[in-house]
Amino acid sequence: MEIYVWAGLLVAFLAIEALTVQLTSIWFAAGALAALIVAFFDGKIWLQVVFFIIVTALMLIFTRPLVKKKLAPKKSPTNADKNIGRVAVVTEAIDNLMGVGSAKISGVEWTARSVTGEKIAEGETVRVIRIDGVKLMVEPVPVSEIGKQEGGN
Repeated sequence: MEIYVWAGLLVAFLAIEALTVQLTSIWFAAGALAALIVAFFDGKIWLQVVFFIIVTALMLIFTRPLVKKKLAPKKSPTNADKNIGRVAVVTEAIDNLMGVGSAKISGVEWTARSVTGEKIAEGETVRVIRIDGVKLMVEPVPVSEIGKQEGGN
């Protein structure tokens, strides 16, 4: 009787695995297979459950980190990342509430937003803090630092 239970669980775990994009139940399928083998050799039910738990745990411990590493999306740096930390000039006043603003850096015009939320007037110099999608996230550069900055437009 246990053979049918473990075979059913094995099929169910494999079906779930086949229907998902990421590996989610393959470890449980391996545990069910181990328990099925024990049941096939007339092992006691407690031994079948112990094999299921131990094999599942070992599979999770030793293979999940490898699988997670392989399936994790890789972040690829872009040319735009070189602009982080550099200065730009505001070409359209930045107002986060109105959803407007742009800045020019390295000869390229970008949509820009203020990281502090404050309005920044056209013509002011700003520092690029990060890039969110296609928007520069900027902060004003104090006048005393403008001459010291590298990069720019």
